[in-house]
Amino acid sequence: MADNSEEEVREVRVHSENVSLGNQLKAALWFAVGKMVDEETLRRNRNVTPQFIGALTEMVWAQIENVALDLENFSRHAGRTTINTDDVLLLARRNQDLHAIIKDFVDKQKASKAKGKSKR
Repeated sequence: MADNSEEEVREVRVHSENVSLGNQLKAALWFAVGKMVDEETLRRNRNVTPQFIGALTEMVWAQIENVALDLENFSRHAGRTTINTDDVLLLARRNQDLHAIIKDFVDKQKASKAKGKSKR
């Protein structure tokens, strides 16, 4: 029984740490979104409510969760435990402009790494 109780305590602790980390990340996102919105409102001479910033943050958070889940699933489907650029490119496949930007960036990074290796 003691082992079961210790395991439950451990699970609760891990869950609490994950919730705490999630809250910290969400707070950081809220700050970043708020900062971007403030900059734009000043630039455009407009006003927004704190509720707008909160709603926008929630929408961005939901999108991040969906992207993370998709990337994990693509990686798992490929038999990997690590997400790589192939997964990101697969995720961007429906947005041709975004896909082209990411692919160009990845190709430049690979070329730069290949150059660095050939100099050695």
